[in-house]
Amino acid sequence: MRVRLKNSIALSGIVQIILVKWLGSHPEWVEQYYSEGIYLIISKFLRLLFGWIPFSVGDLLYTALGILALRYIFRNRVLIKKKPFSFFRDVAMLLSLIYFIFHLCWGMNYYRVPITEKLQIGSVYTTTELASFSNYLVAKTNHYQEQVAPDTLTPVKITAAKAAIFKSTIEGYQQLERSYPFLTYQQPSLKQSLYSLPLTYMGYGGYINPFTNEAQVNGKIPAIRLPTISGHEVGHQVGYSAEDATNFIGFLVTSKNKDPHFKYAAYSHALAYCLSDLSLRDKGRFDELYAKLNPGVKKNYKELRDFWKRYKNPTEPLFKAVFNAFLKANNQEKGIESYNAVVGLLINYHKVHGF
Repeated sequence: MRVRLKNSIALSGIVQIILVKWLGSHPEWVEQYYSEGIYLIISKFLRLLFGWIPFSVGDLLYTALGILALRYIFRNRVLIKKKPFSFFRDVAMLLSLIYFIFHLCWGMNYYRVPITEKLQIGSVYTTTELASFSNYLVAKTNHYQEQVAPDTLTPVKITAAKAAIFKSTIEGYQQLERSYPFLTYQQPSLKQSLYSLPLTYMGYGGYINPFTNEAQVNGKIPAIRLPTISGHEVGHQVGYSAEDATNFIGFLVTSKNKDPHFKYAAYSHALAYCLSDLSLRDKGRFDELYAKLNPGVKKNYKELRDFWKRYKNPTEPLFKAVFNAFLKANNQEKGIESYNAVVGLLINYHKVHGF
């Protein structure tokens, strides 16, 4: 490739950043022309291309690119030392290309109209509202635990295979689109990540590959979380990048499933977010509500705590810090805390629509 072309591509990254931020200041444009236009075509094409393959193509792509990068650096280490400017120029060119493909294939969804406007709900709530809603979730969680467990002392076990859970999630979206056409999910591509162990050490339940539009689920996490995480990752595929929005969509699609195991997974997960928030706002009220939980529910929460504790390591905060910076750079002001912002969506949706 000619030097002038390489320089142009490398410098185009600056122009791209400015353009993305400018377009992002007009969410209605992004919504109309990208999220409900270009993205629908691109995402369906990618899922049609890769969705039928039983393993993660995106994970293999990352692996191959990583190996090629290391091989390039090793074979050209002498030349890199002699001509460092050329090397960094090539790196800038590559990053510019990745930035372009990322935003074209998925990333512009970070700047679309928030889901609160689609659903015509708010996101602000008081501590009193939080406590009242948490109390409601306690009752719902206990109810479904009693439905699927032999007694109140026994934790809920989801014994279905991962493929069956994924299939139920896809079917749930087919039902959900009847009420919310903007959540239509076509050409499914929901898979277990080949990087499930690394994802666990990093503290993640899954991710979407923006370059292949595959929804990746961490297959090592306890099965009680698989339904909502699967729903969350598909939420990214249908065009929502914000983590609070996809957490909410994941709850919505899982709670509407006919299987009481899925309903329990949805309500217990939502309750975990609400109780975590309540413990920071009103510890006394938190203790009171937590005491109302069936022992079996508490054992499920302990199972999840113990799981993440086993994989806790010194690198996890570093990965979280990088992801936090990534989210903030992509129009998510709260960074990684945006996951917890689902509480406001849950409370306000329940006030208007109930569930």
